[in-house]
Amino acid sequence: MRESASLVRSFAVFASMTEDELEMLGECERLEVPADGTLFDPEHPLKAYCLLLEGEVAADRVEQDGSVTRLAIARAGECFGEVLLLSGKVMAVRVLAAQPSRILCVDEDQFWRMMACCPTVRKAVLADSGKRQHAYQIEALHREKLISLGTLAAGLMHELHNPGSAAKRAASQLRENMLRLQELSLHFCDREVTPNQLACMRNLQQEAIGHAHSTAMSTIEQMDAEETMGAWLEQAGVENAYRIAPQLVSMGLSVAELQCTRQAFPEEGLSDALNWLESLVSSVCLVDAIEQSVTRVSDLVMAVKKFAYDDRCSLRKLDVHDSIQSTLTILGHKLRHRGIEIVKQFDAGEANLQTSGVALSQVWTNLLDNAIDASPESGVIEVHTWNEPGYLAVGVTDHGAGIPEEVRDRIFEPFFTTKPVGKGTGLGLEIAHRIVTQNFGGKLEFATEAGRTEFIVRLPRANATSTTCTVG
Repeated sequence: MRESASLVRSFAVFASMTEDELEMLGECERLEVPADGTLFDPEHPLKAYCLLLEGEVAADRVEQDGSVTRLAIARAGECFGEVLLLSGKVMAVRVLAAQPSRILCVDEDQFWRMMACCPTVRKAVLADSGKRQHAYQIEALHREKLISLGTLAAGLMHELHNPGSAAKRAASQLRENMLRLQELSLHFCDREVTPNQLACMRNLQQEAIGHAHSTAMSTIEQMDAEETMGAWLEQAGVENAYRIAPQLVSMGLSVAELQCTRQAFPEEGLSDALNWLESLVSSVCLVDAIEQSVTRVSDLVMAVKKFAYDDRCSLRKLDVHDSIQSTLTILGHKLRHRGIEIVKQFDAGEANLQTSGVALSQVWTNLLDNAIDASPESGVIEVHTWNEPGYLAVGVTDHGAGIPEEVRDRIFEPFFTTKPVGKGTGLGLEIAHRIVTQNFGGKLEFATEAGRTEFIVRLPRANATSTTCTVG
């Protein structure tokens, strides 16, 4: 016992213990752990307060993807393990020796006797525990932000890839069309075009451009119309008959409307005339497709700009509907991947807040991300806004299994999660609650039952009125 007592007292935490208190502590177990040896892990927890005599140990968290996050390092003369004993939880942490280490272990019973009878030691242990908890919380908050950022970045890349690829394909096809138009125009220059032919083509061009978007028809109707058009073109000796038939049908043209070309053009000119018409209107459609793709990219960039801008203005006019829509835009890929439909019911009234609160987009991200995870495949998430006296309310509803009754009181606790180890940090709802209540002075509540969970955010209308800033 004397040797253990001497070793224990060499640590600053225990320096003030009396001989009687050390005697009460009793004999402590000693461990020798080789380099890279595991001291404990979630499957084999060591419930002891550890005094590191020699060496160095590291605490790591193994993530779901197999990567390792280093949480802390303890060196000779330092103590660790009190967080697990004080919290009573089994944490997803692995502690191993970074160097050959000698450790003195104060078991659980000895630890609690010491905490009960030694106020000075108790104060020092709790101070160390507070520092470790604070450091862990900072790391976890940082990780939560990185997870949110990663989710948004992945979705954004997919969202940008689709319109970018569509614009690239349309531009490539447009180049081919322009070359075809040039070639066909030269063919027309080689022969004389009659007024009757010009009138026929002008009428068809106006008719086709007026219906440049696909005409709504069933699949069977479209197939029949394309087959009929292709057969008519082939019988008329038109080159590329079955290739241009779908485009002519999508323009809203029918065989009856093309009869004028049969009468106006000789057989050798009919093919050039109809291929020219198809190339021209197809080019208009391709320009429209490029414009839509670029508009989509522009919308995504603006959504990200608004999302990022949420943290950069001390006082501004905030459109809550716009904030929600920007988050939905960025999360669009994840919603489509799960086949989840978003049903929006936005109040027609005023949705603007004059506020100095920040990070509201993080609230929508956390609530919607949780709703997506809770929803069944091909499920529905409802986003509903309404006005209450003094508040603008926002509800996010999923139709998953609901929150178990035994954990409902802990749902906003930091680090509490019902998700599998490595999938959730337990900070998403805590962060959302803190932003709503502290940054905006609002309320975040929930109602749940089997098959339905709704989180309700209430944001106060009243706030300081001063200079506003707008997104440029």
